[in-house]
Amino acid sequence: MSDSAPSGESKTRMPHFDIKIMGPAIALVLLCILGYVLNPAFVSEGNITNLLTRSSFIGIIAVGATFVITAGGIDLSVGSMAAVIAGIMIIVMNSAVGTFGTGVTTVLIGAGCSVILGLGAGWINGFLTTKGKIEAFIVTLGTMGIYRSLVTYFADGGTLSLDFAIRGTYRPIYYDSFAGLPVPVWMFILVSAVGWILLNRTAFGRYCMAIGSNEAVAKYSAINVDRIKTMTYVIQGLCVSLATIIYVPRLGSASSSTGVLWELEAIAAVIIGGTVLKGGYGRVGGTILGALILTTIGNILNFTDLISNYLNGTMQGLIIIIAVWLQRGEWGRSKRIKKAE
Repeated sequence: MSDSAPSGESKTRMPHFDIKIMGPAIALVLLCILGYVLNPAFVSEGNITNLLTRSSFIGIIAVGATFVITAGGIDLSVGSMAAVIAGIMIIVMNSAVGTFGTGVTTVLIGAGCSVILGLGAGWINGFLTTKGKIEAFIVTLGTMGIYRSLVTYFADGGTLSLDFAIRGTYRPIYYDSFAGLPVPVWMFILVSAVGWILLNRTAFGRYCMAIGSNEAVAKYSAINVDRIKTMTYVIQGLCVSLATIIYVPRLGSASSSTGVLWELEAIAAVIIGGTVLKGGYGRVGGTILGALILTTIGNILNFTDLISNYLNGTMQGLIIIIAVWLQRGEWGRSKRIKKAE
């Protein structure tokens, strides 16, 4: 009697390379090798620490953007939001010095102000998008202009500077380390861990993916679409506020140029990490790699004269286009596999 498998048994499909999962990790490794080849100082402790610290700002914001994009939205206002939050933080802390002194209390007041502003700004974007029935692109494009003009107005066209007396208390949030890692990196790790759990281990994360895949079907499945989508923007606002808290002590100032192109970097980090731009699929782990890739590219440009550092924005734009193009190729291949089955 033959030992062959029954004719009705399904055929085993050979495993295939998933560019959304493996691509970012491989790209980061290759970039690190390139950086070392161009300049061995790339792998020095000081440079790696600087690279990780600078990745933290965009990385934290990008974690929030992962939820927004997974649910089928977009937020173009994050850079301007960070600028106006930083400006108001500085104004509030400078005013609080006279009453509460230059201690931790004043810094906590500024941090609390940042969180409240971030949550409020995120809620406004979400509310206008869901209840106002306005496209997210238009809403966040409008708030981007509003926030940028507000910080310019508050600074009277110049720069808002943190009171010198409070800088000594606030600076450790950016410059100090714990267990060998800078404080901003620990903040990035914490936000990423919470974001990963929220997206992959909770009903909220499943709802985000369901809404991004097909909003109409999600509504028929008794998912409160408006509430979930609004919450993604609130999470985005919270992440912007946290990034701002650790960014302000770096320079101790805010102006109309603060946070310029942060929205581009955040979206690029999310897309590079494998999150689908049209929604329905998101990867916080990939977003982390995406943020590291972007910062590594900028870092390498600082080590070489082959390409001007001023072209960093050009490189990021090209990366977004290439990443989306690769995603389209992956979608097309997946569809062909399904048809073949």
